[in-house]
Amino acid sequence: MDLFLRMALNNAWANRTLYDAFRDLPPGAFSAPRPGFFPSLAETMNHIYEVDLYYIDALEEGGLGRSVYDRAPVSDHAVLGQMQAEADLRFARFCQALTEEDLPRRVRTEREDPETTERIDALILHLVQHQVHHRGQAHVQLQEAGVAPPQLDEFHIEYDRAPTAEAYWA
Repeated sequence: MDLFLRMALNNAWANRTLYDAFRDLPPGAFSAPRPGFFPSLAETMNHIYEVDLYYIDALEEGGLGRSVYDRAPVSDHAVLGQMQAEADLRFARFCQALTEEDLPRRVRTEREDPETTERIDALILHLVQHQVHHRGQAHVQLQEAGVAPPQLDEFHIEYDRAPTAEAYWA
């Protein structure tokens, strides 16, 4: 189960690293129009956060379902970054508590078909892949805003591991 925890911690570190880079944005740049699937960094990062809430709730069997999307978008990257960090911690705690028996267990995901369920291991992999996908888009948007995007792939291997990743390995 350590593998799932490592993925969750990598996810938390990558989000923190990306949010740290947002501090270098000039005022208003987080919400300014940018090329990409979502038209601003703020919209991209709010989407990541909301989808995380959706899947974390499903994994925890919290019952909130799609109501997690009924929220006002956050335009302050520091505030949204703190909210994302809290969600990342929830995800890591969930992964830390996993057992071998949990992985194939199916949990409900609120879709058009109310009986839709997914395996826990598949939901975890999907959540992580979703994050990587959209962080890549935010990476390009950050560069377009004039801020050098940070390396987000120096977490797992020992050679050249980012010093900031060490705290997530303790």
